[in-house]
Amino acid sequence: MNFGFSYVGLIYLAMLMTPNLIWTKHQPKDYEKYVGNENRALLGLERVGEVLVSCAVLIFSDFNIKPWSNWSWWLVLSFAGMVLYEMYWVRYFQSEKTMRDFYRSFLGIPVAGATLPVAAFGLLAIYGRNCVLAAAVLVLGIGHIGIHLMHQSACAKDFS
Repeated sequence: MNFGFSYVGLIYLAMLMTPNLIWTKHQPKDYEKYVGNENRALLGLERVGEVLVSCAVLIFSDFNIKPWSNWSWWLVLSFAGMVLYEMYWVRYFQSEKTMRDFYRSFLGIPVAGATLPVAAFGLLAIYGRNCVLAAAVLVLGIGHIGIHLMHQSACAKDFS
């Protein structure tokens, strides 16, 4: 692991944060109803994971582009995950912005708004061979995906 600024990490965080900032003005109808029932342990893991991933992805230069090798495919897969994440958001922003729109699968990927960025950062950790980011992504994934699976489950009950 090599300390140093990661411009790839900055790009990933920009790709992550831009739609989330837009989302704050376009939350799904009835979203607040589900937020109040979030599991506090999962919420804690999510928050800690967010901070750890954001810091790790910026302070290690391991994620910056290196000369091409077979290992570079991990970066390609990771970036593809982020591109799919952006496409998920385009679909959501063009929808009626309901909870069903927010949680329906995207290209067969369940809770894609949570799953895709976690997977992309996990693949980035593999590309950078960085166990700190991998551990941070694990913490984030448990909390973030867990919360969104609970929301999705509650929505399914409400729409049944």
